[in-house]
Amino acid sequence: MEEQNIEQKKVQQNIHPKKSLKQALFEVYDKKYKLLLIIPFIMLFLALSQIAYQIYSTGDFIKRDVSLKGGVTVTVPYEQNIDVGQLEKQISSQFPRNDIGVRTLRSAGAVVGIIFEADIDGNNKEEVSKLLSSIGNSLKTDMSKVDYGIEIIGSSLGASFFKESLIALAVAFLFMGLVVFIYFRTLIPSAAVILAAFSDMVVALAVINLMDVKIGTAGIAAFLMLIGYSVDTDILLTVRVLKRKEGTVMDRIVSSIKTGMTETITAIVAVTVAMLVTQSEVIRQIMLILLIGLIADIFNTWIQNVGLLRIYIEKKAKKGVVV
Repeated sequence: MEEQNIEQKKVQQNIHPKKSLKQALFEVYDKKYKLLLIIPFIMLFLALSQIAYQIYSTGDFIKRDVSLKGGVTVTVPYEQNIDVGQLEKQISSQFPRNDIGVRTLRSAGAVVGIIFEADIDGNNKEEVSKLLSSIGNSLKTDMSKVDYGIEIIGSSLGASFFKESLIALAVAFLFMGLVVFIYFRTLIPSAAVILAAFSDMVVALAVINLMDVKIGTAGIAAFLMLIGYSVDTDILLTVRVLKRKEGTVMDRIVSSIKTGMTETITAIVAVTVAMLVTQSEVIRQIMLILLIGLIADIFNTWIQNVGLLRIYIEKKAKKGVVV
């Protein structure tokens, strides 16, 4: 009896072999692609909700630093480690209506200075003197004996920078969309590429807001770079699926994933290393935005774009058009 049971189990295993985790995941990815579309669309909805809340609570969709809002930046030479969070609290207590930012300036890993930012009126000498006095008290230093640097950006100039940066971003996105439409000449695939790029930027912006990062001109440049990074993998996918004819649609998708994920993972590693190694806050902000956008692009390209393309191909097949 025991031998018969063993034989029966062997036969059952041969008839119904156990699926590996990789095979099970691939089967879900292949068969449940419409259901998987929920993931990127929920991400997009939550990101848009965060941005809407940001506008409702602050009146602006991002947190701008002095370079985009106007104010005063004071750079003080300082070679000792200090709690910048505590410094920020001390100065903010004297400027409750203003946005105060404090960060260290480093060279070769060592602290060489502290940068103070405040969105006060730089033309108001009383306000500037109050800020310098507050900095001196916090550092327990006589500012008259310190060779500090001060930079003043007027509110109108900061607003102008911000407006021009947004125009540049909108124009870049518009021309990207135009080029995509001209190349593919079909609405759904082109719209899917543009939607993926838009989703990457929106998700990155929402996460940056949640992290309480103040965006400067460098941050706007990062979003411009993100447009290129986002569209790259989406165009790769769309070209291979629609333009090539060898193999099945799923074979072409898998081929695209192998190439596209290699590119994305390489970029993520490079960006992460740059973010950890650099001493520049400007470069760190750029790398952070790119990192978030690249991670979001994995979902928006290989789930969202793939799903929309397969739905498009199925509809074409029902009309007798072979893709």
